[in-house]
Amino acid sequence: MAEHLSKQSLIFLLLLFLALHPNDAATQPGKHCLNKCGHVSIPFPFGTTEDCSLDTNFLINCTNNVPYLPLPPIHTITEENSFLTLLSISLEEDELRVLSPVASDCYSVDDRGKIIDSIETDQTLVSGNLSISWTRNTFITVGCKTLGLVASYESYSDDSRPYPVTCFSYCDELQDAINGSCTGTGCCHNSVPRPTQGWSPMIDFWFENSDFNNSQVSSFNPCGYVFLVEEGGYEFETTHLKNLEKTEFPVVLDWSVGDQTCVEAMKNPSRFACKAENSTCHDSDKRPGYVCKCPSGFEGNPYLLHGCQQDIDECAGANDCFHEAKCENIPGGYNCLCPHGFLGDGISIAFLALVVAIFYVQWKLNKRKLIKLKQQYFQQNGGSLLQEHIAKHRSSSQIAKVFTIEELSKATNNFDEGKILGQGGQGTVYKGVLSDNKTVAIKKSKISDPSQIKDFINELVVLSQINHKNVVKLLGCCLETEIPLLVYEFIPSGTIFEHLHGHGPSLRLTWKTRLRIAAETAGALAYLHSDTCIPIIHRDVKTSNILLDHNLTAKVSDFGASRIVPQDKTELATLVQGTWGYLDPESFLTSQLTEKSDVYSFGVVLAELLTGRKALCFDMPEHEKNLAMYFVSSMKQNRLLDIVDKSIIHEAKVEQVNEFAKIAKQCLSSKGEERPTMKEVAMELEGLRAEEKQRLWWEKEKLSLEETEILVKASSPSISNNGEDAICGSAFIYGFDGEYCILS
Repeated sequence: MAEHLSKQSLIFLLLLFLALHPNDAATQPGKHCLNKCGHVSIPFPFGTTEDCSLDTNFLINCTNNVPYLPLPPIHTITEENSFLTLLSISLEEDELRVLSPVASDCYSVDDRGKIIDSIETDQTLVSGNLSISWTRNTFITVGCKTLGLVASYESYSDDSRPYPVTCFSYCDELQDAINGSCTGTGCCHNSVPRPTQGWSPMIDFWFENSDFNNSQVSSFNPCGYVFLVEEGGYEFETTHLKNLEKTEFPVVLDWSVGDQTCVEAMKNPSRFACKAENSTCHDSDKRPGYVCKCPSGFEGNPYLLHGCQQDIDECAGANDCFHEAKCENIPGGYNCLCPHGFLGDGISIAFLALVVAIFYVQWKLNKRKLIKLKQQYFQQNGGSLLQEHIAKHRSSSQIAKVFTIEELSKATNNFDEGKILGQGGQGTVYKGVLSDNKTVAIKKSKISDPSQIKDFINELVVLSQINHKNVVKLLGCCLETEIPLLVYEFIPSGTIFEHLHGHGPSLRLTWKTRLRIAAETAGALAYLHSDTCIPIIHRDVKTSNILLDHNLTAKVSDFGASRIVPQDKTELATLVQGTWGYLDPESFLTSQLTEKSDVYSFGVVLAELLTGRKALCFDMPEHEKNLAMYFVSSMKQNRLLDIVDKSIIHEAKVEQVNEFAKIAKQCLSSKGEERPTMKEVAMELEGLRAEEKQRLWWEKEKLSLEETEILVKASSPSISNNGEDAICGSAFIYGFDGEYCILS
């Protein structure tokens, strides 16, 4: 071991700006523009000069028939432009491949094993419309006792907060390493952190060689290496510890146009890049911005004015025309025609066959288009994001059924308005009956822009990890429609809000029922906060999101606004979201979301259960409009019994009402640190339920005993016992058969 540890770090910075800010939108490239440099095709929007490219972010340097990707300087590192060798550009996959350099740190030691010299190399990669593909690349560290670090930063500044992924390679002897193995001995590999939308990601590569007595290591490992490489583009050999001769490896970069969505970009036609008449715009699913595509049946370059006019000859390959028919290629498809001379005496039959064939072909084309449309909707509705979440939470997720749109359409009579159970901020809920006669609730989410897809997928992922009797159960989903759908178990008895405030058919909720509903809801929220693999914050707790089944058992629902809390965090910075009247004032001011935000909202629910008032009512006097504020104020003024719901005031013991109100008041504290946890709230409410059960049991037993005593008096003679009147006899009471005497 070393007497002391001196850290020698080499930083390989790849700062990829997520926003593309084009200059003047380029016109179409002229005939003089190069479309090839060496063996690499240079399709527009890329070009070798400014007038041949969409803008300066798409410039390619062609020198001696070798294409290079020019990189602008980072002022804090170097003032010189740098270049990366370009290997290929793909319009179909929105990717390009470059040769990325290896960062290295080499040292030598004296006779005592001390580091006496260190030679570091440094490389920098910057580009305005590119980001490293986090799915197509691997992060590699080669060396003994070498630590590699790749970290995304919120911004390029000294105080920016890193989100690191590390890779540590260790070995004491050359024999420890194995050719082809990169699992931590001599070689380590790890995934590349995913770029986060809205950030400017900066990736640092670190490797450290400790200055301990390592003479036995330095002889076969004088250097450490860190680099990015395309998946499958590197195979470790033990000779690389001595000298990694290769100084560059292929890396895949994602690209897009600008930082706007299609809807935003189309508002400015002069700068809109999808120039082809038939081209379609797609929001990039890899990074901010958008990309252009030719529609089905066409091919070419969608960024050129007439780029999608070159039709695919579908007659040249397999098609659905019958044997005697002639295939005629048309833009976007093909027709099947009968050949000349084929019609004879059976002309009517042949004509009929032709009509049938045409309809069949049309049906096949429509079916093919429908399949493609479903696939498009699947991606548009976050199918890839869902698959990513499933892979990330595979150990804890439950398997939900994937329904077809035909199944759900049949279940809801084509989503008839008469099947609507309710509508809210997150979507519309329909009642449906599946083919197995099971009644379900089908939620059609409201997604007006791509950013809301994350909320929908979030709800799906959150619910798939929850298995609790007081949380509504997710049965499955459907992503192959324009509007994504979720399928839940059907909860028949409506919401607490409806029963408390008389919206539609409602039941009178007794004090015993309200106490049980409060305890069950608190238990469900405590489960979300504490007992799931990863804590879940509901973020929209309210009486209209608590359903009741046929036994009036509480079921917490609507997780569209929920957030999963990373294990290394206790709070999340987020946009304010929730329902006015239930919204935590502290999170509203700080934009910091914690579990105590749910506690505050639940405190409003408790106040609502106790008073029968709405959380926010503009018909009331000014000081009574906000229930939370009015409730706390009334308790401070010892006026609690004045605002308790009159329908339960004679059922509940005053002591229990006061304890219930104290719990609600604690939850409604303006400071989150002063509020109890949901687990503490659940335990206190369960204690109140236990007291209520014991009280009701004792009253029942007392009444039964009194009835028995009256019955005995009525059926037994009165005798004198030592001068005292008594009633004696025999009876079978509570399992005991014997004689008794009761003094009168």
